[in-house]
Amino acid sequence: MAVHFYGNHIRISVLFLLMSLAFVNTWAQTQPIISGRVTDAKGAVLPMASVAVKSTSTGTYTDDKGTFTLNVKPGVLTLIVQYMGFETEEVKVDARKSQHLEISMHESGYNLGDVTITAKSNEQRLREGAYAVNALDIKSIASSVTNLNELVSRSSGVNLRTDGGLGSNFELSLNGLSGNSIRYFVDGIPLTSKGNGVNLSNFPINSIDRIEVYKGVVPSYLGGDALGGAINIVTKQEKKNFLDASVSVGSFHTYTGEVNAQIVLPKSGILVRPQLNIIHTKNDYKMHDVEVWNAETSQYETVTRKRFHDAYHHYMAQMEVGVEKKKWADVFLIGASYTKNDKELQTGTIQTIVYGKAERQEEAINLQAKYTKKDFLLKNLALNLYAGHTWDNSVTIDTTFHRYNWNGESKETSRNELTGRERSMRHYKRPTTILRGNVNYVFNEHHSLSFNYLMSRTGNRRFDTADDYYPYLKDTFEETNDLITRQTLGLSYEQSWMDGRWVNSFFVKDYVNHVSLEQEDIPSITGADKAEKNVTKNNVGGGIGTRFTIMEPLHVKLSYERAERLPLARELLGNGSTTYPNLLLRPEKSHNVNLGLFGNIKTGGMSHLYYEVTAFYRKVTDYIRLRVNDNDGTAQYENVSNVTTKGIEGEVRYSLGRWLQTTANVSFQESLDMNEFLENGSTSATYKNRVPNKPWLNSNLDLTLTKYDLFGQGDRLRFNTLYQYVHWFYLSWEGYGYLPAKARIPSQHMVNASLTYSWHQERYSITVSCDNVLDKLAFDNYKLQKPGRSFTAKFRLYLR
Repeated sequence: MAVHFYGNHIRISVLFLLMSLAFVNTWAQTQPIISGRVTDAKGAVLPMASVAVKSTSTGTYTDDKGTFTLNVKPGVLTLIVQYMGFETEEVKVDARKSQHLEISMHESGYNLGDVTITAKSNEQRLREGAYAVNALDIKSIASSVTNLNELVSRSSGVNLRTDGGLGSNFELSLNGLSGNSIRYFVDGIPLTSKGNGVNLSNFPINSIDRIEVYKGVVPSYLGGDALGGAINIVTKQEKKNFLDASVSVGSFHTYTGEVNAQIVLPKSGILVRPQLNIIHTKNDYKMHDVEVWNAETSQYETVTRKRFHDAYHHYMAQMEVGVEKKKWADVFLIGASYTKNDKELQTGTIQTIVYGKAERQEEAINLQAKYTKKDFLLKNLALNLYAGHTWDNSVTIDTTFHRYNWNGESKETSRNELTGRERSMRHYKRPTTILRGNVNYVFNEHHSLSFNYLMSRTGNRRFDTADDYYPYLKDTFEETNDLITRQTLGLSYEQSWMDGRWVNSFFVKDYVNHVSLEQEDIPSITGADKAEKNVTKNNVGGGIGTRFTIMEPLHVKLSYERAERLPLARELLGNGSTTYPNLLLRPEKSHNVNLGLFGNIKTGGMSHLYYEVTAFYRKVTDYIRLRVNDNDGTAQYENVSNVTTKGIEGEVRYSLGRWLQTTANVSFQESLDMNEFLENGSTSATYKNRVPNKPWLNSNLDLTLTKYDLFGQGDRLRFNTLYQYVHWFYLSWEGYGYLPAKARIPSQHMVNASLTYSWHQERYSITVSCDNVLDKLAFDNYKLQKPGRSFTAKFRLYLR
């Protein structure tokens, strides 16, 4: 009923919005687009040339094909084009309509002229907006990237922890809020549209243009109910034919392959986009100081052993077919994708519990359609539509009655490995339907209005097929079919004043959540006997963002959101193996505030410095956290009634021409339990304790050195190294037990390095990388050991 009601409500709202805009603003004009290509006198493209509008802060850099695109104000303007070793070019442009330019530059000495400009990439302009956001340029360094998770973790305010090697579960933290509080998107569409088996660790790297990391306050166009922030993966939108293929081989028997391509038929406007991604690994890295039983001495001893049941296989294939540049559509695509994951399970949430046979298999098929039109019905009215359905299935196989140790030996028991119960082959079928509609209207250069609707409907049919192999189990598990439907409506209004020096964003969100439950097993653990079986709830949130430029070296921005996050299916309904359902789980609610200062400083010549400092505050009600049972490794999500997170982060970026870039950042946050009394009225022992198993101080230092035209024109040698520090933190609440004897995860120092050589204008490239160069013992979630020193070699072919 709620879905039907809000569907009608949305249609009426959109119709009213379109009629109002048509009546009031038919005079608005489309913003001209200036595009072009920059080459030398011989016609060779010049990547990373700066192109800027004279006497403004509008600018960009050319991509690896020497092309650029600028949105400018109507009128006559002058472009300033600069490139190291070439004379500065000034190009007058009639920008009363869109133009395409071919700009040829001439070599000179090391002279860039007397004109001072500020050319900013898309990523830089995003950082300098009203929101607290990091933007990571992936496209320009895709040849060098072998680990997307590691790249994202370099960003300020971000901490990423894994349960093990490639394919393991991971948890990403933004300013102290982590896990499922962070939502993931691909081009504004929830990443779950690809199936729950697709995430940052296996997403095709070469298909990405950039990654946007929103902290605390999330713009309404992303739609979802993100509480702690959002990760938006923006894919490449190439206009021409290309083939992008790569293969890599690495330590621990790791092999990956990726193919992305596009075929464009200009006369018909037909687009074909195939994609393939394959990952295989054994994850057989060494585990140090693990305990095994020595029968000769009749006592436990600490030894080093390899992981023996942790293989991971990932397959993803996608095909999109459609048309572009039609009167009725700028782009219309229909696509299908298939994803399959096979993962052996080596440990529970703590590494003292060892598995030897349990495994999880995931499979997803997605069908989708996308539609984009810029001038839809009216000038400056943009419409984006998405509809998709995913058949997402998983099975956890846990049928052996054996208990394993780190020697790979087993002893027969009377219980299964994961839950200590009967044999099981637990199936979860979670069909997901996602609908998204976004309407954006630009009144003029100062005002715009946007409406966004996102609906996600997820089923949860669970059943067990162990009785097909073990008949005595017949009728021991009751099949159920649950349903969760989420709808998020967002309306935002954008302002820009004083030639872009002052920008504002105002937004409101409406969250509608419908839950229908059937499962009733283990009520003492899951709360099935107390949970409402069929309920619809509605909540409203909203926020603001503002940024003011005092001068180019000093900008100030402030953002606030009253946010809400509804429990995910795996939090509410469990994962079918080690995580129990909690049917009484309540939504999280939070007040999120960011206050930041940033600026750009030109220190002369080709030297450039960027800095940013942000203070943040989060006050969360009913904070959802994972509670782990140390005895058997099982877990369950629970609410913590009152958690406050506050902290500060800072980042400095320095570049010297095109040959040196370095970034240093540090993040400090405190997530405190502010619930002074328990439900029975007694004083809480954890009052004002830090939330356990959560890093609170970390920093990164990143250095890149690049040499162009080393052996010939168009080649490049790039060296990158990263140092990461994580301060020690307690594994459990400080208020319980004797503090000096409490388990804690020690401080960690990690060094990674990579070397990439590319030639023929990035057509070919080879990368050799080393993670954990010093082979330091490092830990993550619940003191699970991370891999030691590892090597990866990657070859990439990019034809365009």
